[in-house]
Amino acid sequence: MMLCNSTYTNTFRCCNNFVVRTAGCIMLLLCCFFYNVYANEEDPPYYETSVFLIVQGIGGQEVSAVINSDSVFLSIADVFDFLKIRHKLSSGMDSVSGSFINEGAVFLIDKVNKRIQYQGKVFILHKSDFVLTETGLYLKMNYFNKVFGLDCKFNFRSLSMVLSTKQELPAIREMKLDMMRRNINKLKGHIKADTIIPRHYSLFQFGVADWSVVATQRLPGVNNTWLSLGLGATVAGGEATVSLNYNNYAQKTSSTHDSNTIKPFDKRQQYYRWRFVNNDHRALRQVIAGKIFTQSVSSIFNPVVGMQITNTSTAYRRSFGSYTLSNFTGPNWTVELYVNDALVDYTTADASGFFTFQVPLVYGNSVLKLRFYGPWGEERINEENVSIPFNFLPLHEFEYTASAGIVEDTAHSKFSRLQMNYGITRHITVGGGIEYLSSVTTGKTMPFMNASLRIGSNMLFSGEYTHGVRAKGILSYRLPSNLQIELNYTHFTKDQKAIIYNYREQRKIIISRPFISKKFSLFTRVTLDQIILPDTKYTTAEWLLSGALFKVGTNLTTYAVFQPREKPYVYSNLALSFRLPGQLTVTPQAQYEYNTNRLMTLRCEMAKYLFHNGYVSISYEKNFKGGGSNIGIGLRYDFSFSQVGFSAMHGRNSTTLVQSARGSLMHNGPTGYNGTSNRSSLGTGGVVFLPFLDLNNSGRRDPGEPNVYGLKVKSHGGRIFHNRRDTTVRITDMEPYVNTFIELERNSFENISWQVKKPVISVMIEPNQLKLIEVPVSIMGEVSGNVYLKDNDELKGIGRIKVCIYSADSSLAACILTEFDGFFSYIGLTPGKYTAEVDKEQLQKLKMTASPFAIPFQISDNREGDVIDGLGFTLQPNQ
Repeated sequence: MMLCNSTYTNTFRCCNNFVVRTAGCIMLLLCCFFYNVYANEEDPPYYETSVFLIVQGIGGQEVSAVINSDSVFLSIADVFDFLKIRHKLSSGMDSVSGSFINEGAVFLIDKVNKRIQYQGKVFILHKSDFVLTETGLYLKMNYFNKVFGLDCKFNFRSLSMVLSTKQELPAIREMKLDMMRRNINKLKGHIKADTIIPRHYSLFQFGVADWSVVATQRLPGVNNTWLSLGLGATVAGGEATVSLNYNNYAQKTSSTHDSNTIKPFDKRQQYYRWRFVNNDHRALRQVIAGKIFTQSVSSIFNPVVGMQITNTSTAYRRSFGSYTLSNFTGPNWTVELYVNDALVDYTTADASGFFTFQVPLVYGNSVLKLRFYGPWGEERINEENVSIPFNFLPLHEFEYTASAGIVEDTAHSKFSRLQMNYGITRHITVGGGIEYLSSVTTGKTMPFMNASLRIGSNMLFSGEYTHGVRAKGILSYRLPSNLQIELNYTHFTKDQKAIIYNYREQRKIIISRPFISKKFSLFTRVTLDQIILPDTKYTTAEWLLSGALFKVGTNLTTYAVFQPREKPYVYSNLALSFRLPGQLTVTPQAQYEYNTNRLMTLRCEMAKYLFHNGYVSISYEKNFKGGGSNIGIGLRYDFSFSQVGFSAMHGRNSTTLVQSARGSLMHNGPTGYNGTSNRSSLGTGGVVFLPFLDLNNSGRRDPGEPNVYGLKVKSHGGRIFHNRRDTTVRITDMEPYVNTFIELERNSFENISWQVKKPVISVMIEPNQLKLIEVPVSIMGEVSGNVYLKDNDELKGIGRIKVCIYSADSSLAACILTEFDGFFSYIGLTPGKYTAEVDKEQLQKLKMTASPFAIPFQISDNREGDVIDGLGFTLQPNQ
């Protein structure tokens, strides 16, 4: 039995299938027993039943079948419906036509002329190769393989059949594509939610606390302790974060000249910020007060306390615009767009075959690929290249960030900065602004401008000019072989004081390329950096090789330093990482100096995980250049509430011991939940699901409605925890300020009558908060019955008859297809009055009438779910 618009449970169905299969086996025995009696008759007896058809990659489904002796006939419509083969049954149900997989592979199964036409071939059949019933046309099983290549293996004992084929069936392709498209919608946030939980702006609500302790003992030497406490809450609808830090090392170190200034609880080491975010507001998305982050041109090494406003979204930007791509294909074809081999969008062509996409311009190089799928399996591919830099803005999009505050330095410098950017075209973004710092002596006000250009498909350019400070440019070019060349140049204004370095020029060239094969993957990069000073110049070079060679992690980096009138200084670092039996990881490292042709240092570390939550390591290091050696041991263990660690290092007559612990606390006021974690929770959010039994089907929690345990949740982010004591389900460590879609499993509970009516929830994740969501669990009723065919005063069950269930307001509640024996069943009806009817359109096509025309029934309130059975309809041909 199939459902047309809803799923159904399997408990009653399993019992029914057991009886059906038992009865089918008995009928097969009777068929074999009476075979000789009917052998000479023209029309031998046929027994109508259902078999379970299994197709690898798709699953299984009941299909109608007819059995005669050792011959099995399958319903052509049932099989082709399951495999998504295009077909059409004639009005007299004596022929089936259509196309098999490809639109050009037309076929005709003709009972009248006893033949099958397919791909220019004609297969002659016998009259006994067909069976025609009141509901459809059946074909002998072996012809599905002989004509269409669908190999069917039938098991008489279990009344099941396994179908295999070397061809990619439309059903398999459709399932794969549908899964990818659903994943796209989830990633893009285009999922239709049953319930939307908006953001709640609280005046004050405490949320999380992060803590950490690090104690260090030096023998001989000073001991010090570092304490950190981070608090996260909601204040005035915004995110409030406070981080308090204590460190007494500087005060205890007598040789530190700044010991009187750097106190254990120094204000420069404390962090506090309030941020209000509304990503839906285009003009002003963020307001930040407290210690702010600034991207200043001038050198600022101390925190800035002030305010910042911007219209930049907090959401991670995966693309920054699009361009229109349009073309023609076949009418009603499905067209998919791939960017870097990731399916990002799809559409359906109109009646003329025209389609259009807004292609996302993502950061970096992009390979665009179009796939075309016809209604019945046709496929075509087209491909092209495009490159976009990371700092471009979409066409006509404007972004700004304005900051102002006081620098926590000795002069209490005043700082302000306004940054603006605008996307002129899809290839050009321009920007500008002004920066002010009161401590700069050569020019406190520094106006600047910047621009980014895309030249062709593989070249990018970005330039910036700050008056009285510097001018810089970046040029990047990527070849089709993935060889990338990047040129950087910066010119500094003479005698400028905004940047503390006295550079005159800085030049850099970077050449990189990845290499990938079956046995290794390697990334190589060469960097040449030159700094021009007033009286000299300083040049460094780096050659990096990093990758996996024969399952061994490898990194070889060579450095060279060049100065005028001095010999170049060149050395290399080699690090390997490989696994040994017993989950033991070994990491040897070596540093070699080419000037003296000798090893500088050797180091080896061995590490192993213990009991899934523990980690132990031991290391030894030998310094050949400076003399001496070090040996160390470390141990870390992750408890559910904290991560603790211990390490010891001994070398050169000194020993250093370090003990550490860290964790976090979470609090949820509405549920009274207080929990712990061994991870940092500050700045993240989460949800708490509390399922309850909705006894009156109101959709909201009423007094006396109990909690229920067993809710199953699917989430693409965060960590999921089930609590049997209070029946809640918690999801923590989720990204804040994002509309997250969470799926609840509709049939989560042991009682099959308890179901979640609205399983897809969209919730705005709030930072530092666990949002309570009460989930109503509805009690569903079940209805079942039979449909019979009256023929010569004899009643027999008839399959594939559509029975429709209507609510009291005449709306369609469910639609069911009967089994081969006429049985139907459906679970999913809320308490109320209903009417069951045989589908009128199907009765007209079959030229039959139903008696009775309709059967009223009522699903009553029952905590365990109500069951209505015994409904019966009798069909007979029109007179």
